[in-house]
Amino acid sequence: MIPDIRLAYNQSFSPAQYQALLSDLKASTGVEPAFRIAETPVFVPHLLTERLLEAGDAVLKVVMRPDIKTLTAGAIPKAYNVPGENARPQFIIVDFAVTRADDGSLAPKLIELQGFPSLFGFQEQLAAAYRRHLNVPSGLENLGKGLTPASYRDLLRRTIVGNRPAGETILLEVLPLQQKTLIDFAVTEAMLGIPVVCVSELKQSGRELYFERGGKKRPVSRIYNRVIFEDLEKMRPQLGNPIDLRQDFDVEWAPHPNWYYRISKYLLPHISGPFAPRAWFLDEIPVLPQQLDQFVLKPLFSFAGHGVIIDPTPEDVEKIADPGNWILQEKVAYAPAVETPTGPAKCEIRLMYCWPEDAPAPILAHNLARLSKGKMIGVSFNDAQDWVGGSSAFFEY
Repeated sequence: MIPDIRLAYNQSFSPAQYQALLSDLKASTGVEPAFRIAETPVFVPHLLTERLLEAGDAVLKVVMRPDIKTLTAGAIPKAYNVPGENARPQFIIVDFAVTRADDGSLAPKLIELQGFPSLFGFQEQLAAAYRRHLNVPSGLENLGKGLTPASYRDLLRRTIVGNRPAGETILLEVLPLQQKTLIDFAVTEAMLGIPVVCVSELKQSGRELYFERGGKKRPVSRIYNRVIFEDLEKMRPQLGNPIDLRQDFDVEWAPHPNWYYRISKYLLPHISGPFAPRAWFLDEIPVLPQQLDQFVLKPLFSFAGHGVIIDPTPEDVEKIADPGNWILQEKVAYAPAVETPTGPAKCEIRLMYCWPEDAPAPILAHNLARLSKGKMIGVSFNDAQDWVGGSSAFFEY
């Protein structure tokens, strides 16, 4: 999106460089990426960088409202309300589409947000690999402003491990070896020294949690939580009926499971501004818009784009039995802003914030970019095309 840098990158690119990038990622992590890695990073010009940061700050103001728990009281399904909720989400993820403003300039539009971790380990590995193997100019930064690789790792440690021993902190997931994000788990374990543990491995003694490795009992005092509770319940029989995590354990969560629901699509109707498409809870719309095809229907409790209806009809709306669990959001027109040798690609940029206990406000830590040449943006789509997939943004601060 920075024309001279984009032109130079495309002209210097070779398939051999891309293969070297993929080989590097596999060799350095011990895991082959389970999703497509794009041939290019995204070069974000100064004006769009400023607009992204301003939009991110506006979203954070809503998340940091003193009444945020009252505002989101209806967000948590009763079946998944976990005791011991802390005062803040340690992670805030905000996704923006790159669009064209009326004057033709590039502008962000809010798509979704999460109070849940993203690929904090892998994205730093990916950005470094892009720098090693491809033509990424100096002066562009992938980390939050002012961060270095060393201070970034320290920020992650403060957020994930906190004041607990790394040996008593675990990365918890459902069948982690089967997850597409396994490569991120491997990087995080190597970076912070925290083991990756499946829910099925956890055991309890009263309110205490522990697991066993190498014949040794290892206590758990803090959980870096990567578990989506709906997935856990669906897979419970396959896991051998593990312990119920909805108990009041003597453990710290990072983040607590309730924040996954509070900081989610549930907040979209409460966020306004030039960067925010109009959004309503479906059960609060007295009359559907006449041009319904200009909106998308999103289930509140879904993940990675599942269940989204891109071109809804009145019949689709009538079929929804629980409209209070759906939102109608104004459709966003992604700009084909990233020129590639095989045609322009659309782009989505994820701002990834950490909010450790010792910080007064969330800190922009890293980012994730996704490129697409189809209707859907996620890395699970457009597999048959090139110059699409997961990527990293480099900002012109």
